[in-house]
Amino acid sequence: MSDGDYDYLIKFLALGDSGVGKTSLLYQYTDGKFNSKFITTVGIDFREKRVVYRPNGPDGVGGRGQRIHLQLWDTAGQERFRSLTTAFFRDAMGFLLLFDLTNEQSFLNVRNWISQLQMHAYCENPDIVLCGNKSDLEDQRVVKEEEAKELAEKYGIPYFETSAATGNNVSKAIETLLDLIMKRMERCVDKSWIPEGVVRSNGHSSTEQLNEEQEKGRCGC
Repeated sequence: MSDGDYDYLIKFLALGDSGVGKTSLLYQYTDGKFNSKFITTVGIDFREKRVVYRPNGPDGVGGRGQRIHLQLWDTAGQERFRSLTTAFFRDAMGFLLLFDLTNEQSFLNVRNWISQLQMHAYCENPDIVLCGNKSDLEDQRVVKEEEAKELAEKYGIPYFETSAATGNNVSKAIETLLDLIMKRMERCVDKSWIPEGVVRSNGHSSTEQLNEEQEKGRCGC
């Protein structure tokens, strides 16, 4: 896909305490590499990737591929950058919430991050995927898988144990989040929550395009 040659521009935000591996996870997803020498993110940074999304129909057969330009925003986890970080919440359509499986406090702070999202995101129940990162460091693990799954179930969000070092479940977590977002756009009659930047390559806004599809009988309710 060339520049501008896409159907949707989708923005995801990676959140979590400082040092949980947000930058490394996004780098693994976009570049397929692991860099252990990343310095702490200051403020906001982002990476990009083009993907093709194929929704499954009622019969389980994939539909027409939709070309997606993903912007993956990487946020600073430190408290002093919190006001800057929350300013970006409303423009994002999906959230990757990370904690460190070797750091119990980062897991305990997941509730605080979700509270921040409920206050500042586009709605009170935004699409979130919870990631317990650094799963490759099994001998240093302090957060049990059962605990993390229980917390995810409480909030009704998917949970993956990921490793930015090996790439385990990284793509699966992000693809799951993309699937949640695309299905939300299809079923929502009120499109006011969709940020203005989500555009079609044919010049129509995503809202116009989705409304056209509904008028053709492809209702997203």
